[in-house]
Amino acid sequence: MKREISPTVYLLASRRNGTLYIGVTSDLVKRLYEHRNGLIEGFTKDYGVKRLVWFEPHDSMDSAILRGKRIKKWNRPWKIALIEAGNPDWDDLALGFGYEPLPTLRCD
Repeated sequence: MKREISPTVYLLASRRNGTLYIGVTSDLVKRLYEHRNGLIEGFTKDYGVKRLVWFEPHDSMDSAILRGKRIKKWNRPWKIALIEAGNPDWDDLALGFGYEPLPTLRCD
């Protein structure tokens, strides 16, 4: 059985205006599971970056990788503008893929 590949560039955030992470994957639903459950060692696990705030599907992995590399070079205000153009409230878009809401962070 052939596995379907859906190249996607995505942005995760720890919270609104929090720490950002840009990634590229061929399986967004699987990658979200890995991020949300701390299965990927490194930056996102260390900084609690789990909230899907933006994503963009592509026709090929090459175009997704190129777009991801370009966005990584952007300054922070440009990345925030990209998120807020389609998701002004920084909603967790993973809910649309059937994921449960993440716990609300308290700022005491």
